[in-house]
Amino acid sequence: MKPRDIASYVFLAITWGLSFLVLLKVVHAFGWIGAVTLRSLIAGITLLLLAAVTRRRLDFSAGWRRFTMVGATTVAAQLIGLSYATPRIGTAMAAILVAAIPLFSMIIGQLWGLERITVRGLAGLLLGAAGIIVLVGFPSVPITPSFAFGCAASLFSSFSAAFGSNYANRHLRAVGSLELTSAAFLFGGLMTLPLLLAVPVPAMPRAIDFLYLAILACVMSAMTYVVYFRLVASIGATRTISVEFAVTTVAVLVGTALLGESLTIIQAFGAVAIIGGCILVLDPFPRRVKAAALPSAPPLV
Repeated sequence: MKPRDIASYVFLAITWGLSFLVLLKVVHAFGWIGAVTLRSLIAGITLLLLAAVTRRRLDFSAGWRRFTMVGATTVAAQLIGLSYATPRIGTAMAAILVAAIPLFSMIIGQLWGLERITVRGLAGLLLGAAGIIVLVGFPSVPITPSFAFGCAASLFSSFSAAFGSNYANRHLRAVGSLELTSAAFLFGGLMTLPLLLAVPVPAMPRAIDFLYLAILACVMSAMTYVVYFRLVASIGATRTISVEFAVTTVAVLVGTALLGESLTIIQAFGAVAIIGGCILVLDPFPRRVKAAALPSAPPLV
């Protein structure tokens, strides 16, 4: 990867890893639907204002249907699943299940003809799937309906993120990251807005809660997704999604150090299996090839 791509990768890992802690506070204050809706709309509006201030002319000629699909998956579905799951299963476990995104991405890429699965990749998929089963089946807390629904929501969130990223890489690769991100957040926020009638904001939030919401929307959503979609266009969806390994590490450290969360030994093995499976799938350290072939090699998508 280029130095710019590496810097973007590190920025996403740290920012999204810390976002689990901020997300918990926002969900507590605004509810899990309110957190998604307000976060998305504020992020989308922020990006439109940024474009206006910088006199950036946005091009949405790719069509509203494609932007709607990305908004429905990478924003609405992913954030709803994550916002619902995190308070119920904890930041550490939610973050580890997020590491399943590359596994889903590999499967979708294979079905769409964007990936070529190898024996090594198949082994990685099986290992990662086994890790998910171990992680969910042997938690450090009692298995209650709330916990089970939380795990299901987290996995749904991961699948939605993988689907949306591959869809954007397939149909909107030529679209600017600012256009793609702003449209996705606005469509995602508008889709979840009616759900506030069923799950309203629980009480009047405090001033500090609005600050957390602003940080989550403007920095951890708007800014990061612009960087994310730019990285997808540069190095491919699956390689970009592999940032979730580092996100998981940061989030688990935050959860255990600041929130007092814990994982069982069996769960730790499950987490290792998931990350090990993803490494097999992505093959981040491929065998060296002839130097002359490297510059023309397409991104692994």
